[in-house]
Amino acid sequence: MLSRILVANRGEIALRIIRACRELGIETVAVYSEADCSAPYLRLADEAVCIGPADCNQSYLNIPRIISAAEITNVDAIHPGYGFLAENINFAEICRDCGIGFVGPPVEAMRLLGDKVEARRLARKAKVPVVPGSEGVVPNEAEALKLANQIGYPVIIKAVAGGGGRGMRVVHNDISLRGAFNAARMEAEAAFGEGSVYVEKFIVEPRHVEVQVMADQEGNAIHFYERDCSIQRRHQKMIEESPCPALEDRDRQRLADAAIRLIKEANYVNAATVEFLLDKDKKFYFIEVNTRIQVEHPVTEMVTGHDLIKWQIKIASGHTIRMRQKNIKHQGVAIECRINAEDPANNFSPSPGTITEYVAPGGLGVRVDTHAHQGWTVAPHYDSLIAKLIVHQKTRAEAIATMRRALQEFIIHPIKTTIPACLEILSHNLFVKGKIDTGFIERNF
Repeated sequence: MLSRILVANRGEIALRIIRACRELGIETVAVYSEADCSAPYLRLADEAVCIGPADCNQSYLNIPRIISAAEITNVDAIHPGYGFLAENINFAEICRDCGIGFVGPPVEAMRLLGDKVEARRLARKAKVPVVPGSEGVVPNEAEALKLANQIGYPVIIKAVAGGGGRGMRVVHNDISLRGAFNAARMEAEAAFGEGSVYVEKFIVEPRHVEVQVMADQEGNAIHFYERDCSIQRRHQKMIEESPCPALEDRDRQRLADAAIRLIKEANYVNAATVEFLLDKDKKFYFIEVNTRIQVEHPVTEMVTGHDLIKWQIKIASGHTIRMRQKNIKHQGVAIECRINAEDPANNFSPSPGTITEYVAPGGLGVRVDTHAHQGWTVAPHYDSLIAKLIVHQKTRAEAIATMRRALQEFIIHPIKTTIPACLEILSHNLFVKGKIDTGFIERNF
């Protein structure tokens, strides 16, 4: 087992990893920016190192400073959490070259699956359905127009190195494609330093369903079932749940089997999330692999009873998966709401500031993952996520009722949060009936 891990992240995911390490008897080193110097979770780590000013480019994204912190504190490995450097191939490669373990996949698997075009090719090889589209990078507007007319509108232009909805455009005709193609490339270049794009058929009103997978160094892989992440605003997830209310057991098995085939084809190790679109006819199409732990991983933990962070650490320590798939049970329904410092009444504009009143909900089946507290200042420098509220009950109706009650109990003042928006969504009759898709918010709110 690894004995000392540096947590290269901040906020609730840093706290989450520190807690898992403590329960495993592993020492931790936390890193922090000057803006986070008063974070209470830093006291839970065995050591804490300041890595720079508030600007994340000079702290949490500064690879030399993080590597230096790892070297001077003599850690065995680095856990990147999610966001920041979690899917940065250069960072994983530097860790390897410096002899520092990386709690994540091998560099080769990250490179293969991080390139969406190569990932699509791999999926085809593994006999996993993909959305019809270009075989590779589309070099120019003329080729994009030709392809769009072949597969039929609407189509979506996607950045090869994209994520979070950036470098992505949905177009419905030749005229809109002409402007969108170059706009997507410029946005991708600015966001990721890579302007290459590809084109694929846009699936109308799909669900976004993802499968949680773990794989070890011996080629063993298991899944922890699926999550439905269809409630999104501008490609950013707001509410996640498990199981997907639209899937029957047979469809669920086919989806999970496809995810396992792809992960094995990639010689993948550690945690991965294989993402799919599910159309109205229950046909699924592979879209991408997230080569890290997901924000919404607690949803899976609640319905399976497995600590996914501990799984990551054990696999990174060289442990093999001895558990058989049939022994991983899915029980009940879990729902997660992301509580962000944003004002839903003002187009979800950021709402940084100091929290003067904070009361977290409780009760049977309620979990809150957060680093926030009364007196905590939500800084404008980082992601606006304050907390993740997760509930677990026997049925979906009971889970929705518990989530609504918990949201109403949650007090975070005076800053604005997404709690009112989550309550509106959970009260909508179509959500209650499970009739949702990725366009649900845009159409109904």
